[in-house]
Amino acid sequence: MRGPGRWWRRKSTPEKVETYTRWSFHSFAVIEFFFVCVTALTPLGLRLSALVLLLVGVHAVVCFATVSRALDWTRGRRPQPVRLLWTLAAVTTAVAVTTIGIAQRGPDHESVGTAAAGVFGVVLIFGPGIIALGVRRRWAFGIAGAFATGTCLVLLALGAPALAAILTGVMVLSGGVFLAFAAVFSVWLLNAVYEIDEARENRARLAVAEERLRFGRDLHDVMGRNLAVIALKSELAVQLAQRGRPEAVAQMVEVQRLAQESQREVREVVRGYREADLASELAGAQGVLAAAGIACAVSGRPPAGLPAGVQSALGWVVREAATNVLRHGDAQRCAVRLEVLKGHVVLTVENDGVAEAGSSGSAGSAGGSSGGSSGSGLAGLRERLAEIDGTLQAGPAGKGLFRLTAEIPLPPVAVPATAVVSAGEVTA
Repeated sequence: MRGPGRWWRRKSTPEKVETYTRWSFHSFAVIEFFFVCVTALTPLGLRLSALVLLLVGVHAVVCFATVSRALDWTRGRRPQPVRLLWTLAAVTTAVAVTTIGIAQRGPDHESVGTAAAGVFGVVLIFGPGIIALGVRRRWAFGIAGAFATGTCLVLLALGAPALAAILTGVMVLSGGVFLAFAAVFSVWLLNAVYEIDEARENRARLAVAEERLRFGRDLHDVMGRNLAVIALKSELAVQLAQRGRPEAVAQMVEVQRLAQESQREVREVVRGYREADLASELAGAQGVLAAAGIACAVSGRPPAGLPAGVQSALGWVVREAATNVLRHGDAQRCAVRLEVLKGHVVLTVENDGVAEAGSSGSAGSAGGSSGGSSGSGLAGLRERLAEIDGTLQAGPAGKGLFRLTAEIPLPPVAVPATAVVSAGEVTA
């Protein structure tokens, strides 16, 4: 049981939906075959049963293959399986004609006709339903109608009562339309899930691109004017120096001052870019994860008097953990807990998106690309925390959970003794 569980947990949500859809339609072929085994073996006798089972088995195999190829086509991985669709239509027709022949010319027993009619109806319902997976939406219901119309006309041509022919056609039409609707809806749902997942990834890329543009604009605003002035004054100083004018020294002193001022301004821009506010990061992580369909509970709040460096480091931990919960694993719940215990501030981020215990995917779901020190995300966090004597631990926590814990010591006067935060305080 553990192996299949890991196989399922490793899949993303769209992949799980696709697997469920694929095997749901595969099961129709299995149901069809076992239905024939149960209803047709005894009434038809050995020879006819063998013939019917052979034909229905071929039909089930073709249905099975058509489902796989058709779903691959809907996802753009393969060309439309036109030949396979025509093959399925031909096999469906052949099985239906054979069962009509058995009903009319087989042993003269009522049970034989009933069994043949059951096989006839099941094949003519499942066949068009599977074909609907591999055609455009506007053709899906038309195929069911075409098979129903053909059924009615063939039965009338063979001398069946008009009422019986019409009822049989209605039965085939109803079942075919139902399966066609299931096929169309399943394909639409599958594509929608993939599109939502792609939109979420695009939103993350756009957020990164927007931040890069903002940082680029800030640098341009800071450096553009100063560099232009430095270039002009340097050119003026060169010309004055060539003429032996003492004013060249004053110009170079001004150039030096502008360069030092530019360096200071760049540091301020980078410092503002790299610092992370803990309260904002907690609220932002909860909002982003909730928008992605991940239930996020945040307990605790930043205590008063928490040093700016500690807040910035913990804010980066929250940001990195939330980002990787979105990018890795398949979490449904995430819990963030902030506590002050015995002179240490402890931040814990726990989620249930572990794909496989100890694997890189599981570790990535909470804090980086790997559970070990080699992961760039975790390594960067550890280096940032090490600057303020903090530690970072990350790894599976049992029962499909992954836990990331950051712990930072606090100066004795940084947080009052009464500022211990209860884990039951929840901020929205």
